Amino acid sequence: MRTSSGRVGARLTALLPRRSDLAQMRRDPRRDLLAGLTVAIVALPLALGFGVSSGLGAEAGLATAVIAGALAAVFGGSNLQVSGPTGAMTVVLVPIVAEHGPSGVLTVGLMAGLMLLALALIRAGKYMQYVPAPVVEGFTLGIACVIALQQIPSALGVPKPEGDRVLVVTWRALQEFAQHPNWTAVAFALAVAAVMLIGARLRPTIPFSIVAVIAATLVAQVAGLDAAQPIGDLPSGLPTPTLSFLDPGALGSLLAPAVAVAALAALESLLSASVADGMTVGQKHDPDRELFGQGLANIAAPLFGGVPATGAIARTAVNVRTGAGSRLAALVHAAVLAVIVFAAAPFVSKIPLAALAGVLLATAIRMVEVGSLRVMARATRSDALILVLTAVATLALDLVYAVIIGLVVAGALALRAVAMQARLDQVPLDRGDHSAEEHALLAEHIVAYRIDGPLFFAAAHRFLLELAEVADVRVVILRMSRVTTIDATGALVLKDAVEKLHRRGIVVMTSGIRAGQRQVLDSVGALELLRLEGREYATTPEAIQGARTHLERAGVMHALPAQTSRPLSEETEETVG
Repeated sequence: MRTSSGRVGARLTALLPRRSDLAQMRRDPRRDLLAGLTVAIVALPLALGFGVSSGLGAEAGLATAVIAGALAAVFGGSNLQVSGPTGAMTVVLVPIVAEHGPSGVLTVGLMAGLMLLALALIRAGKYMQYVPAPVVEGFTLGIACVIALQQIPSALGVPKPEGDRVLVVTWRALQEFAQHPNWTAVAFALAVAAVMLIGARLRPTIPFSIVAVIAATLVAQVAGLDAAQPIGDLPSGLPTPTLSFLDPGALGSLLAPAVAVAALAALESLLSASVADGMTVGQKHDPDRELFGQGLANIAAPLFGGVPATGAIARTAVNVRTGAGSRLAALVHAAVLAVIVFAAAPFVSKIPLAALAGVLLATAIRMVEVGSLRVMARATRSDALILVLTAVATLALDLVYAVIIGLVVAGALALRAVAMQARLDQVPLDRGDHSAEEHALLAEHIVAYRIDGPLFFAAAHRFLLELAEVADVRVVILRMSRVTTIDATGALVLKDAVEKLHRRGIVVMTSGIRAGQRQVLDSVGALELLRLEGREYATTPEAIQGARTHLERAGVMHALPAQTSRPLSEETEETVG
């Protein structure tokens, strides 16, 4: 018990904040403060909008951004991650609200937070490193497109159309704009985006997003431009923390939704942190600490009426692009939102939505690393295919499906590449071990093959087809010392090939079977078949000697004419190489 408790304690200690986090926050606090202010300006309408979309109201989104944003910043594993309500999570929450009501969403968030803590304790975050780079690049490109398209209604100054697919909503917004054009909103969005993009090239240290938003707000107020629709009234204050929403009797029915929310929170947060690492130099997140921080954030947010939170790629991208270097920026973002809730709501309510749309349009453009995409597209055709599929799936479907599709395609292509490494090569018998007469006998009636690489389900059937081409011989020696791995499918195919050769009167002998591969061969009966009459040998010379003895006993040298051996057809020989 002590050993187990000590192990858990050590893991928990490794997940807690470190002194290095505080030291990093002291390096350049001015840049982090400016980055946090910028992110807060961007996060405000997103938090409100996602809260409304989830069905729990704007107050829930704001509570999530403040509470979850602060806790994830302190306890998370990324110095640059900004957490809060997200669009991908909202899509998952809508059916939960419809079926279980607001209390069901709060309970699901609490359960998902506990699951994330468990994932952190068992160190599940490390498996994120196995996500291929093309999947991450495709995800980033797709998310950039989604962020840009989500801003179209606000940039055009039209009400957000109904629909849960960004392409459908964008098309309906364009149709609405064609009927009722609002050029004032378009001008605000384009002007803010242009100021940010051009200003970042000329003076990267200046927070042009804040400058542009303040300027747009002043212009809209001074000129009295009613067409520049503002954010509108904001809720004031956060609710008192409570567990009154928790219904123990409903926990069983909410388990499946909680698993889905926890999986999405883990996936989106870790992918967002990975993208943030890729946008900077010298930053690397701790995936287990990130899961731990997100777990605490999702446990606390429901107590204040907040929706489940994740790492938010849009806000994280803004954070990185505006010069954040430590988790102080994310803390400032949460603190500023808290101040807005209590004090500055009337002022922020006047910011034009079109100006905020311009901020996110510029952010989406700056998220796309053209150089990285070009390198990935030129690497291999497989990498290019994975990148494009992931990006298209992110745009047309959602984040979860996009990553699943990317991983499945990447896995299939990787299996294909590994399977192509498996070879069945005919090898010459060593003349040095035998006299000229013996070698002539072996050359006429015995053929040896060396199996290189993995013999598993992706390569097994090709192996069977090649081995089935053996003709005009009496003994086949399979040299298996270079088989790197073998699974049940490979073992079954090997057994099938041996049985087919036996039915044709060809004796099969093996050499060099590794100890680690005996269990799988034995489980399907292949090893027993190979042991018939002592036909399994430790080395190839022993197998050759066994084959010679077998032929001598059978009198094959008198039964076959010389030079009739044809181990492989010409086509198979070319294929095998």
